[in-house]
Amino acid sequence: MDKDIMKCFIGKVIRIGQGGPESRIGMLLDASDDLIVLLTAEDGVVYYSTKHIKSFTDNMKKQMKFNIKVPKDFKFKKAANFQDLLDSLKLKWIKINNVGPEKLEGVLGDVNKDFVFLIHNQEIIRLSMSHIKSISYGVKI
Repeated sequence: MDKDIMKCFIGKVIRIGQGGPESRIGMLLDASDDLIVLLTAEDGVVYYSTKHIKSFTDNMKKQMKFNIKVPKDFKFKKAANFQDLLDSLKLKWIKINNVGPEKLEGVLGDVNKDFVFLIHNQEIIRLSMSHIKSISYGVKI
């Protein structure tokens, strides 16, 4: 996804994907080099790696339900790219790939250009960066 196109939709309700397990409806909060930030009812703030986004749909006919009133002082993590986002989330509890068989959650340990290290139930899970579709962090509104 082109960040310049995505920036035109900041503040608007969109759907990421066409109905698969990672598909979500929400308000686009930010777009950067390889990352978009979506506020959803189900998962709160979700950070998507744009290389995994095949499509998005604009809510032109106002048929997508999104009934969250966003406070004026609402804050979320901003990052120039996906790697910087992960670096800023070290030692925080996160969810990776929110749904489906690749769903993981735990404390983000180390991050490098190839892998993330997630600590969960006294285990260290090493996950390839290329398999991370989305990250959730923070509270829901």
